[in-house]
Amino acid sequence: MGFFSNIINNIRTFINSTSGGRWKPRYGTTTAGETVSELSAMQLTAVYACVRVLSESVASLPFHLYRYTKTRSKEKAINHPLYRILHSEPNDEMTSFIWRETMMTHILLWGNSYSQIIRNGKGEILSLNPLMANRMTVDRDEKTGKIIYSYAATKQDTNVKKEETIIFKKEEILHIPGLGFDGLVGYSPIAMAKNAIGIAQACENYGSKFFNNGAYPGGVLTHPSRVEDKDKIREQWESLFRGPKNANRIAILEHGMKFEPISINPSEAQFLETRKFQLNEIARIFRIPPHMIGDLEKSSFNNMEEQSLEFVKYTLEPWLIRWEQSIERMLLNDDEKKDYFVKFNLEGLLRGDYESRMKGYSIGIQNGFMSPNDIRDLESLDEIPDEEGGNMYMVNGNMLPLKKAGAWYDDDYKQSKSKPNEEQDGDSDDSDDTKSDNINKSYKVRAPSMANRR
Repeated sequence: MGFFSNIINNIRTFINSTSGGRWKPRYGTTTAGETVSELSAMQLTAVYACVRVLSESVASLPFHLYRYTKTRSKEKAINHPLYRILHSEPNDEMTSFIWRETMMTHILLWGNSYSQIIRNGKGEILSLNPLMANRMTVDRDEKTGKIIYSYAATKQDTNVKKEETIIFKKEEILHIPGLGFDGLVGYSPIAMAKNAIGIAQACENYGSKFFNNGAYPGGVLTHPSRVEDKDKIREQWESLFRGPKNANRIAILEHGMKFEPISINPSEAQFLETRKFQLNEIARIFRIPPHMIGDLEKSSFNNMEEQSLEFVKYTLEPWLIRWEQSIERMLLNDDEKKDYFVKFNLEGLLRGDYESRMKGYSIGIQNGFMSPNDIRDLESLDEIPDEEGGNMYMVNGNMLPLKKAGAWYDDDYKQSKSKPNEEQDGDSDDSDDTKSDNINKSYKVRAPSMANRR
């Protein structure tokens, strides 16, 4: 009995231990002596650019709700209530672009994004209202073991008169987590890489102080005898020669006083090299190609297009899959999941130059897997009517099945083709098939004569 009790206790311990929402991002002081938070990190141009590139990319992609047809093809489910919410207007105050941009920014800074799901009496979704990720805690109910969301509401929130903690059920929150350790919550990239970001902040602060001193290094004022009022001399010196306004002023030293600089200059400290390295370091955190945040030092026209395609495949696509699966899991019921799905359209980002696209379309037309209207739809052009062949799929007439390769030189095959032509009456001599067979007959007659000439 004790053996089975231990197993049950271990299972319960495992379930209760899945409460990663209690772990808070440890921003704080870094090894470089700088205090890092999500707001201080966003003041770095590299972090701001990375967050902006990813959030705007996710927000600008076409986002639709689709449903499978009886033939298992797909079509946009424009009549479904969720289609308008995801594609156009998640709530009364935001467009779909702004909502997705805000949610993606929350994921990149805090590791998670949360939106409150508002439903009507039928269970249909009416709106998605974003919640601040830094005020949300994910935990489990002690009695039921189900996931709950605790939100610290303040007076700044709508319809909140006093500060309180609001408990949401799992069905009431659309939660999109980033990279995490327990599968429940994501961890903040800023907190995980705070030391790298702290070095970048330290470099920026050092450069600011350097130019605030008039681009002159600090130093020591020496005097051959004892100085009584040191603080007063320091204050007078700084008021005359510190700051951009006092740059290049001439100092006059009296009574044998000397100024001796003691600080190393930025070139000796490799100040610029450190700043460049931290730019790539921050881009590495978010997996952003350097040229997309303004660093073109190692980029060229030959590799820039390839880096952009790698950004779509290895950086953007994993984030889109997180979005799609989280939305399908929380916003579609079990019956709808069989027939409906959401999908970002990446065609616009994956398209090559005009010449490459035209070559690809030509291959699609000749091999019968694309119609003219399929191509015009990809190029945002008006469709051609059916009676003019807009939806016609065609193949090259010179192509034969592999098993019939060389069949023309088979006597049985030639006899089977020539026999029906002999039985045709004169009324059908002008048909296309008769003309084609007549051409074939003439070819059969001429071919031996050409061989004899050789």
